Amino acid sequence: MRFELEVEIGGDLFVYGIAFEYPKDFREMRVAEESLSCGGVAVFDRDRSRVRLSGTSRTREVIFSLDWHSVALPLIQQPTGEDSIGRFQQWLSRILILGPIPQQITGDSKDEVLQPNPDVDNFGDWFSGVLAQHPAAYRVIDEYLRPLMPDLQAIRNPSTGRETRTLVVQFREGERELQLPFEELSDGEKCLMIGAMVLATRDGNPNLFCFWDEPDNHLSLSEVSQFVLSLRRDFGAGGQFLATSHNPEAIRAFSNENTFVLQRRSHVEPTIVRRLADLNVPGDLVAALIRGDVGS
Repeated sequence: MRFELEVEIGGDLFVYGIAFEYPKDFREMRVAEESLSCGGVAVFDRDRSRVRLSGTSRTREVIFSLDWHSVALPLIQQPTGEDSIGRFQQWLSRILILGPIPQQITGDSKDEVLQPNPDVDNFGDWFSGVLAQHPAAYRVIDEYLRPLMPDLQAIRNPSTGRETRTLVVQFREGERELQLPFEELSDGEKCLMIGAMVLATRDGNPNLFCFWDEPDNHLSLSEVSQFVLSLRRDFGAGGQFLATSHNPEAIRAFSNENTFVLQRRSHVEPTIVRRLADLNVPGDLVAALIRGDVGS
């Protein structure tokens, strides 16, 4: 099993790879190979337990052993002034991997974090952390949500105890006003709030990578296209947004050049990934998928 990742950070191309093997009579997989390069220059490489940290003009090459069940990347630190590993580690630690379960999101918080859990059940902690580090993020949230919720007045995060807070969303239309605890919003409204937080997080981290599994879930048909296009448009200024979807409106929000088609014949065969632009698809992709005209 092999994984490879190419990332451009601050103009430098990082290439990271790791391979696992499952030897006969072993109970766990072990790391067979691992490597990181920056700008085409090796930073470290590994062959099972042997790790080699490349030398530079200021440092010597270092070779050491590591338990073959442990991944080297999070354990290696470079000397002061040699920060290529640190830069990649920081980027990797800040990526967003989202598959929200709105029913589990309450808006309560006890901590301040910059990354949510994949199911976003710590939305309150995420909101508190991002705004504490980057107060201007509230402007991004407000500007994103206003067209989607015209009656939105404010999002407040009052204290409910010595170390706890809970989100309250305030709506206003004319003289009428309504305050709702975050947990009482609909599933779709919570997803819109998560979208706003993604953009607020990207505002403070231009290199942000966000993977969202089916962002169209829980949204009405009229909201899907605008929601996905808003995320695409904002990430066009920096960072990268990757989404999976089976929703026709979400699929149509992407162009052929940045759409990938994933197919497999059975569970025992590998998934084939191809760019839509490289496929000869007659007419609309969604219609072609329904007809079964996207060949294997």
